Amino acid sequence: MITNTSDLKLRRTAIADLDTLFQFQLDKEAGFLAAFMPKDPTDKTAYLTKYTKLLSDPTVNNQTIMLGNTIVGSIAKFVMEGDTEITYWLDRKFWGQGIATLALKKFLDLETTRPLFGRVAFDNFGSQKVLEKCGFVKIGSDKGFANARQTEIEEFIYKLDH
Repeated sequence: MITNTSDLKLRRTAIADLDTLFQFQLDKEAGFLAAFMPKDPTDKTAYLTKYTKLLSDPTVNNQTIMLGNTIVGSIAKFVMEGDTEITYWLDRKFWGQGIATLALKKFLDLETTRPLFGRVAFDNFGSQKVLEKCGFVKIGSDKGFANARQTEIEEFIYKLDH
């Protein structure tokens, strides 16, 4: 667990953050757990193009997770097929310290859209715990092709109403 939670902050994601955030997605273990990745997560040009565009999209709320002066991850709200969803990614060096849970709680104070949905691979137990600790309830499941695994997998769907 992190000892000084006041060191954890969220701030609007800037274009300058994208290089660091891109590096996080190159972690194969993290990518496996995230499962639903781009076809080629090593394509930096595609990544920068996509996220530069998203930073100016008013329906997307992109935040960078900071621990002191260090970028440790990202969290965002976006709309897909009419549902407002969240996504987050934490540098694997910071897993298991309560950072993702605290970052999501802070994000939920900033982003008040409800209901809010989260989707997580069936075997990503850490992310499932984060959602549950923040009040999300598992409401179902779906199947989809996971590029990081090159197969179709089950994903759990979580919902936050309040």
